[in-house]
Amino acid sequence: MPTRPSVVAFDVVETLMSLEPLRPRFADAGLAPELLERWFDRLLRDGMALTLAGDYEPFPAVAAAALRTLARGDLDDDAVAHVLAGFHDLPAHPDVEPAMRALSDAGISMICLSNGTTETTTRFLERNELDHHIDQVISVADVHSWKPPVRVYEHALHQIGRAPHDVALVAVHAFDCHGANRAGLTTGWARRHEGHYSEVFTPADVVGRDLVDVAHQIAALPEGGHDA
Repeated sequence: MPTRPSVVAFDVVETLMSLEPLRPRFADAGLAPELLERWFDRLLRDGMALTLAGDYEPFPAVAAAALRTLARGDLDDDAVAHVLAGFHDLPAHPDVEPAMRALSDAGISMICLSNGTTETTTRFLERNELDHHIDQVISVADVHSWKPPVRVYEHALHQIGRAPHDVALVAVHAFDCHGANRAGLTTGWARRHEGHYSEVFTPADVVGRDLVDVAHQIAALPEGGHDA
């Protein structure tokens, strides 16, 4: 039975950050707007593939390469830059702020753990006035490994000085919850993005319709011993 964590680690891209405003930029670059989801899936796949091969490339480089591949090489540098510049203006999903507020009211601290860069995540939080909720931003770039290998979550635990059972990873990606579970973290999954939690992954400890639902369920977990 999972216990109430003292810290929640949020995934960022698509969990907190909406990619939807990139869709018209795809059209500007001559790409079908409906390729947005396919691009993001390829971006995650390629980042994970590099990790499996023992290599690493940062989020912006993999994102740009995935765009060029979708365009079968027919996309110039200006078009790629135009699409990726949209990351500077991306909004938070509507359920993010109320979920963070609920956790804060419950006395639970929050950090971000992202495949993206620390700089992009920090700017996103500041622009959406969420930064006051977040104590720390941790990027996979620190360990040169995309999620979900265990070492990524262990690095986050080391950075915040907490034991695994004292931290919950919250995401809209089942693979992320699976990796965090392997590292001993409590996990919370919101169905907003995927809609169905894949049976091939270890079930999340908390499942909710959105981040607000997940936050309230996490806050309601029974108290346990917390290690600093």
